[in-house]
Amino acid sequence: MDFIAALKEFAGQEDVLSVSRDVNELRSKFEDYVLEEERKFQILELEAKEKGEPKPEMEGDFGKEEFYAIYDIYKVERKRIIDERNASETENLKSKRALITRLQGVVSTEENIGAAFGAFKEIQEQWKEVGSIPRDKRNDIQKEYSKLLEDFFYNINIYKQLKEHDFKKNHTMKLEIIENLKSLQKEEKMKELENQLRSLQNDWDEVGPVPNDQWELLKESYWTEVRSLQNRLNRFYEDRRDQQKENLDKKRALITELNEVLTDQENWDSTKAWETKTKLVLDIQNRWKTIGFGPRKENELIWKEFRGVCDTFFDGKKAFYAIVNSKFDGVAKQKQDLVDKAIALKDQTNWKETTDQLIRLQKEWKKLGHAGRKNEQKLWKDFRGACDSFFNSKQKHFGAQDAEYEANGVLKQELLAKMEAYKADKDKSKALADLKQFSADFNAIGRVPVKMKDDTYKSFKSIMDQHYGSLKMEGAEKEKILFQARIDTIIASPKAAKLFSDLKFDLRKDIDKEKKEIHQLENNLGFFANSKGADALKKQVEVKVKKAEDRINVIKQKLKMIPNE
Repeated sequence: MDFIAALKEFAGQEDVLSVSRDVNELRSKFEDYVLEEERKFQILELEAKEKGEPKPEMEGDFGKEEFYAIYDIYKVERKRIIDERNASETENLKSKRALITRLQGVVSTEENIGAAFGAFKEIQEQWKEVGSIPRDKRNDIQKEYSKLLEDFFYNINIYKQLKEHDFKKNHTMKLEIIENLKSLQKEEKMKELENQLRSLQNDWDEVGPVPNDQWELLKESYWTEVRSLQNRLNRFYEDRRDQQKENLDKKRALITELNEVLTDQENWDSTKAWETKTKLVLDIQNRWKTIGFGPRKENELIWKEFRGVCDTFFDGKKAFYAIVNSKFDGVAKQKQDLVDKAIALKDQTNWKETTDQLIRLQKEWKKLGHAGRKNEQKLWKDFRGACDSFFNSKQKHFGAQDAEYEANGVLKQELLAKMEAYKADKDKSKALADLKQFSADFNAIGRVPVKMKDDTYKSFKSIMDQHYGSLKMEGAEKEKILFQARIDTIIASPKAAKLFSDLKFDLRKDIDKEKKEIHQLENNLGFFANSKGADALKKQVEVKVKKAEDRINVIKQKLKMIPNE
């Protein structure tokens, strides 16, 4: 599982609070993963020690630094949002209480129906604009507001102003809200249920009055559904708190069990005892992973305690095996050095010198003696494997080399025949590409027998020079293409290294020549200062200097084109 990518996705959510539970579960899984990887690494270290192998290097920190860096940013952002939300909800609560106080005044003191209705509409609009308030205050505030709305519609004689069809419309709307509340019983996501319930309560309060003879029945149905959903939400949060407390108790019990397993650690004097205890510890770790989160405040502390006890156990195991394996460490280390040397030589192709070196290593091996039951078998397998690899390669090399060179000679003769019969394409770009491919194919074939190599290369160079000479090219383009063709041809030569070295030497001599000419021209400028027509002469010299500098740049580009041989 890619914990970093998953955490980044959660942290990048617009509403970070909606993924809090997912992030906590991800962190727990990540910490379990890190613990398991560290445990595996400790076992690898012990096994390497037992086998006399080099101590393995831990590759990074399993992503802990990056994971917790992202997690810390997420926590800061989450805290900021929660603080902002709490502050906002507190302010919203004050605003709603102020609106309730104002509505109470309208209900109890306003006698002008028009003014009362205008004030009510204003209060209702402001109420809708006010955001969420603290959860523990919502029910009481909503009930108080709903009661005032009820009093407003019934105590103020506003129904005289409304038409009968408005009553029916409001009645239908309230029935729809009740049906929507009933459908919420099927909602499994508690956060979604809570949001929709709050939205439907706001919708209910915004709907106008209904006929008096239907109001009580509607109100009873409405509050029956609301209370049922509120009770469900309350049970959910209570059950979650109870489950987290139960998880915490289970984790404490596992720590107690783990401490009991480790009580007599100082008396474990055999590998069998340590392996038996290791199985018990791993079983407890696996059971720990199956337990969910505890309360947020205690969850981190109990994890640190559990991990500390586990670390103490594995540190003790590491120290024990270090002592057990120390007896044969000296011999194993010397033999490992011989293995490393043999492995370093196994792919060498300097057959005579390497053969002598491996025979000397084999004699040294016999003198060292046994490296211990756990070390000797693997060391000998690695050492013998390296020696066998070299001698098998040596035998194959001398058996197949001559046949390979002969086959290469046939292939190059066939290619030369094809090149000689080639007719250059009218499209210059296509022709250049074909010639470059000929060079690549010729170089890819490989070596030929010694008796053939000079004649084969001379034929290749002659054919290529003829084809390039037939192409219509001018100026800088011609110079660059012919130089590249020269490089491609040299690559095919058995003396490529020397030819490239000579070419570089000649080009650098050309650069030195141009630099000397520039130096001489610049010195001459001093003689023109007081002479007639100095400006015209100076411009002529500057033009010559510029041309020399351009030639130097061209030569430098050619040097860059030469492969490093």
